[in-house]
Amino acid sequence: MFHPEDPPEGSDTGTGIGTGTGDGTAVGTATRPPAWVGAICGIVSAAAGLAVGELLAGLWSSWRSPVVVVGDRVVDLVPPAVKSWAIDTFGTSDKAVLLAGTLVILSAVAVVVGVWATRGRWWAAWSGVAAFALVGAVSSLGRGSAGAVAVVPSIVGGAVTAAVLWWTATVARRGWVDEPERSAALTPAVADDRVVSMRALQADSRRRFLGVAAGVGAASVAVAGAGRWMQRQAAVTVERLRVLLPAPVSPAPPVPAAASLDVPGVAPFVTPTEDFYRIDTALVVPQVRTDDWTLRITGRVDRPVTITYEQLLARPMIERIVTIACVSNEVGGDLIGTARWLGCRLDDLLDESGVQPEADQVVGVSVDGFTAGFPTALLDGRDAMVVVGMNGEPLTAKHGFPARLVVPGVYGYVSATKWLSEIRLTRFDEFEGYWIPRGWAVEAPILTQSRIDVPRSGARLTAGEATPIAGVAWAVLREVTRVEVQVDDGPWQDAELGEAYERTTWRQWVLPWTPTPGEHTIRVRATDSDGIPQTSEVTDVAPDGARGWHTVPVVAT
Repeated sequence: MFHPEDPPEGSDTGTGIGTGTGDGTAVGTATRPPAWVGAICGIVSAAAGLAVGELLAGLWSSWRSPVVVVGDRVVDLVPPAVKSWAIDTFGTSDKAVLLAGTLVILSAVAVVVGVWATRGRWWAAWSGVAAFALVGAVSSLGRGSAGAVAVVPSIVGGAVTAAVLWWTATVARRGWVDEPERSAALTPAVADDRVVSMRALQADSRRRFLGVAAGVGAASVAVAGAGRWMQRQAAVTVERLRVLLPAPVSPAPPVPAAASLDVPGVAPFVTPTEDFYRIDTALVVPQVRTDDWTLRITGRVDRPVTITYEQLLARPMIERIVTIACVSNEVGGDLIGTARWLGCRLDDLLDESGVQPEADQVVGVSVDGFTAGFPTALLDGRDAMVVVGMNGEPLTAKHGFPARLVVPGVYGYVSATKWLSEIRLTRFDEFEGYWIPRGWAVEAPILTQSRIDVPRSGARLTAGEATPIAGVAWAVLREVTRVEVQVDDGPWQDAELGEAYERTTWRQWVLPWTPTPGEHTIRVRATDSDGIPQTSEVTDVAPDGARGWHTVPVVAT
């Protein structure tokens, strides 16, 4: 028996076995494995290759898995309208949906490649494997690349895929492909014995194939899980345990008790780290080891410098409570939070490097190549910081460990670079941050906004029972001085404000209300310290933030 190429047209494609004839000729029927067998070969082979890629990405922080680098390139290349649709449709789950979609497409291609392999179309199968390895390798050379070595997970993963595909397809073909044997010298009895023996061998090969496929699949899941665990947990968990944050030379002023109105359901004045929003372009959170990390200050400076993590921690630290927000935050959205940040002053750090007069932009560069730029004019005395701590602990991985930027008063897409690796002084006419060529505004001040936290939209209330209307409002660096609430088409009523803390934070507000039976519509608007009320004009989040009054419908019965 040997492994034939595809059988000729008209031949049996089932699972028939050669049978003996009365004239002593053993007549076989050339068959080929069913499509589901090829599908299993392709999927387990691709799984093995991707698992090895995940493992390599976990072993060396400069490498990233093939699925992630391909997903990153998709994020970079899709039109802004598609990005907006994905965020509107899936919210903060858009990355998971993209990764799942990438795996579905890869699985579909793997099925086709596996069928080709089990039917002997090896050139087509090898071409498919090579194409996907090449796509991964090229994608790994995009933003944030570690250089030529970044292609290693994709190339090694492709080689593993090819090897497992050859192995599984070979075992599969032994179980399903029957090449006829003919010999006029064979008696019918001997021919029948050959048929019985062939059937037994094929049955054994099929069992072996299923065992091989199950074993490879289970091993792939274990290897991929180990690699992903190392990427997500091992490095930063150990690193963070080693970090001892320094005491600030300038602590944040105490938060007055009256800053919190103690209304159940209202966002706390300081957002717990585990509840703090996360929006970025990284499909997988970068895991950065402090031993390998440095912060470089480059570009239009007199003295380019490189700072280690230990040197950064040794600098004078300030502590500030600051509200930051994502420009993608819809009216009434939760892509905003307030934290207690610990870090060194950015302007002091840049003064030591000597910013050249022609530089008008500060660009933060992430370890994964993301860039965000804001005007040097924002270094105007505000507490812009290179942050190392959040709410009394080292930054978590998803919030930028080991260091990030926080610049009060502007949206994160131009300022809040996480996993910071470089601060580059440049000019707006020579460099654009990641989101600017994708249609977002260069100027990005946080807009005056307010949000109703209670009652929730669509809430069913008890008529005649006191129900607070409450929430938060912000106008970072301008301070909220007034919040007004309107129920249905009634008059605007002044809400009670929590005690003001700093201009860098939001304020809580509350208005007592006793609903009457029926449907009601509640609106809120804020006024900042410049005397400018929040506009009722409704705009999209692009290009510089959403506008409009947050409005919630409720029913009282």
